[in-house]
Amino acid sequence: MLYVKDIHEGQHISQVLLCRQKVTGTTKNGRTYYSLKLQDKTGQLDGKVWDLTNSIENFEAMDFILVEGDVINYNGSPQLNIRRIRKAQEGEYDQKEYIPASGLDIDKMYEELMWLVNKVEHPKLRELLESYFVKDPKFIAEFKVHSAAKAVHHGFMGGLLQHTLRVAQTCYFFSLQYQMLNRDLLLTAAIFHDIGKIRELSDFPENDYTDEGQLVGHIVIGYGMIKARMDELGGFPEKLQNELLHCILAHQGKLEYGSPKIPSLMEAVALNYADDADAKLEIMVEEFSKTASMDFLGVNRFLGTNIRKTSRE
Repeated sequence: MLYVKDIHEGQHISQVLLCRQKVTGTTKNGRTYYSLKLQDKTGQLDGKVWDLTNSIENFEAMDFILVEGDVINYNGSPQLNIRRIRKAQEGEYDQKEYIPASGLDIDKMYEELMWLVNKVEHPKLRELLESYFVKDPKFIAEFKVHSAAKAVHHGFMGGLLQHTLRVAQTCYFFSLQYQMLNRDLLLTAAIFHDIGKIRELSDFPENDYTDEGQLVGHIVIGYGMIKARMDELGGFPEKLQNELLHCILAHQGKLEYGSPKIPSLMEAVALNYADDADAKLEIMVEEFSKTASMDFLGVNRFLGTNIRKTSRE
């Protein structure tokens, strides 16, 4: 299989790809064409179908399709001009080859997350964590493979676990440096902070915003999931409950970033910075992984600055 990252101008392609997006357009001459986003686990490829002949069989977005065509250079990027398309048959593809995934071991990451769960000593917070991460096999299975975003950062299988682990590890480090921090509260908030993304984003291969995700968002979804579980378990001190929920609601730091509350607790501030740091560093990791260039890559809209790799001389 030729991966998308290795496709370049001049190649003839005949293989299965995931049709991530299908848009129907009309040329200046009134002819209908298709504009496609084709995907495997290494990236996406722009595809065009200019002639809708009998060689272009019926297909829709999110179908696995066998495409045949030639790669050209369009505005500095490869584009596949497609002559033939049919739906791929069962056995012609392995779905794992078409879904981007974490480069880290899923089970190892989950073990490391459980080490942090076991660092929480408060009995009610520990009970709350274990109700999801130890005693809920359906949740665990979903959490391990879910993404943390549609596209911005950690938008791959295992992305939610990877992001959660890194944020929780950073918060644990903070707790060692600042004794005033309530470690149990901070770790619990860090491990739970993006739990709502399980319902905000659909499963792979789609990995798109659900209706609930669009209308409610992961912060409020997560608040509801944690509040409902605390009510179900019972016995939570009111102040502790409100402090944990505040950390969840405030973890993105600013109202304009989607947080219903601005951090008022030291633990909420620490969580916000840990979350922000991992998101921004992962954005850079993902951008730099797309190129070997040491030149400036242009202003990144999420970082607001022109970025480039550091020299290794």
